[in-house]
Amino acid sequence: MLRFARVNAGYGAVQVLFDLDLTVEKGEAVALIGRNGAGKTTTLKTAIGLTRLTGGQVLFDGEDITGLATHAAARRGLGWVPEDRRVFARLTVWENLDVGRRPPRPDAPEWSEARVLDVFPHLKGLLERPAAHLSGGEQQMLTVARTLMGQPRLLLLDEPSEGIAPKVVEDLARALAGVKAAGVGILLSEQNWRFAAALADRAVLLERGRAVGEGSMAALIAEGDRLAAVLGV
Repeated sequence: MLRFARVNAGYGAVQVLFDLDLTVEKGEAVALIGRNGAGKTTTLKTAIGLTRLTGGQVLFDGEDITGLATHAAARRGLGWVPEDRRVFARLTVWENLDVGRRPPRPDAPEWSEARVLDVFPHLKGLLERPAAHLSGGEQQMLTVARTLMGQPRLLLLDEPSEGIAPKVVEDLARALAGVKAAGVGILLSEQNWRFAAALADRAVLLERGRAVGEGSMAALIAEGDRLAAVLGV
């Protein structure tokens, strides 16, 4: 579904990604694992058209979307969930969901309010609450739910477990597993390998903008040393 082919990208004159290759298939979750500054967020931003490519290609369902504007990439079915959540603070939970609404796609699962709230049942009791009054974990759930209302074929999740309580992290992992089971691909950046292990089928290990390893989450966890080296633990 999503493919990076020897991608070089960065910001201005600063190159961050170097000859990066990766793939995400339909209904698959792939985790980008590495320390701060490894290039995880830049990889996601490159997929959605927020960085400058200097080489390589980004393909989505076989179409070359290299350099495509962010709104055009979103129309093709890429959903972006940034680390800082960016909820509409003065709008209610219900209004935030409504803002994200897009018509169903023939090639993607259909997400209605009812289906989204089945995935995130905690939000059902908060529909009339302004988003500014939600906890960090609730805002994260709302951001993912709002993105699903856009009928994405693939979700880009930037550090989804960052700064939220452990119980909410567990709930979020279960919810995202349901999204994956519905056929939505997921590419997420994570430093929390336990969260990644609960969701991802595979992981790509990043160091200084380069892929230095790849494999199933189970194999990487069993090996141990590679994860520890990449995360500096």
